Amino acid sequence: MEIKKKEKLWVVSELYYPEETSTGYYLTKIAEGLVQDFEVGVICGQPNYSAKKITAPAFEKHKKVDIYRVFGTRFDKNKIPLRLLNMFTLSFSVFFKCLFKFKKNETVLVVTTPPLLPFITGICAKIKRAKHIPLIHDNYPEILIAVNKTKKDSLFSKLLNYFNRKLYRNAHRIIVVGRDMKELVAEKMSHSERGKICVIQNWAELETVSPAPRETNQLLKQLGLKDELVLLYAGNMGYPNDIESFLLVAEKLLGEDLFHFIFLGAGVKLKYLQNTVEKKKLKNVTILEPRPRSEQNMFLNACDVGIVSLTEKMRGVSMPSRTYNIMGAGKPILALCEPDSEIELVIKENKNGWAVIPDNPELLKKTIEAIATQKYNLAEMGRRSRKAAVETYSLEAAIEKYKKVLNPNASDNE
Repeated sequence: MEIKKKEKLWVVSELYYPEETSTGYYLTKIAEGLVQDFEVGVICGQPNYSAKKITAPAFEKHKKVDIYRVFGTRFDKNKIPLRLLNMFTLSFSVFFKCLFKFKKNETVLVVTTPPLLPFITGICAKIKRAKHIPLIHDNYPEILIAVNKTKKDSLFSKLLNYFNRKLYRNAHRIIVVGRDMKELVAEKMSHSERGKICVIQNWAELETVSPAPRETNQLLKQLGLKDELVLLYAGNMGYPNDIESFLLVAEKLLGEDLFHFIFLGAGVKLKYLQNTVEKKKLKNVTILEPRPRSEQNMFLNACDVGIVSLTEKMRGVSMPSRTYNIMGAGKPILALCEPDSEIELVIKENKNGWAVIPDNPELLKKTIEAIATQKYNLAEMGRRSRKAAVETYSLEAAIEKYKKVLNPNASDNE
């Protein structure tokens, strides 16, 4: 009996194994989850986040995936000029590797971080007549508009939207990680093209994240936290994250011993966070350095409520993947997000938290105070979080969706 040869799938991402930062983790799991159905190859850069000190081989085979790593500068990503240099050097290297590797009718899945990658791979796919599928984690230029780095009516925004429309028109399929993102992308496409958009949410890391008793948590013991309502922010503290509102609330609650805020992570707003806590003498705020992914079950369980926080104008722009791991740990969610965003939809559907509009510290304060009076409800909300993570937001469920979308024989309207 003749064994049918697997179709070739290329995954293109700045970050991949051994990088454990969000994008690297998710693209690694997607690639490894598809090896039973596809011959999978990865084109990526060297680790530049959590595994930055590592220089990985230019080629290696890991868990049946062929990994090709290209050159790119690895300067400080928190400095805009250096970050741009990193993006351009990586994109230049990726372009030539893709041009050399892609072949006719092969499938190319590319993540939109950094934003040049989908355009670079799109050109290569068109030249080589491969099927091009952007995976949109962040929408541009909207994310730059949200953080006041450009304006909606600027020439830059208009040019980027022009190229986005061309990119979407030539794509075989388009994958987004939220229903609000689908709406935003659809606005840039004709009605006949919108059937190409597919929603595949990210997932909870159920293999390593699970509920654990609060009273035995080592981090809470180290911090001497017992009876306080502990709210945890764990993840990147970037421009799109509303850290400011929580600090204003922490200052207003400073005279009370009922509340404590933990911020664990790094990013461009970390210095602002540190300076504010020191200046305002916020004893109810603890700042911790990033911890490895291997410790996340411990720190995700070091709270009563997990925080997800976005600024204004972020609806449809991004969906923080930390949401699903908070749910995997069986914790309720307190989200700063806009109405009808993917985060709010998840919370409403599962009745596992609270959604507050960004940049409204007074409403946020009232919500946190209300949570403190309803502590008896937190365990049940946590159970609903865990149930949704297991039944809806699992790796297995996501991989099945990817298989269906990437199936080269699937029609655009499937």
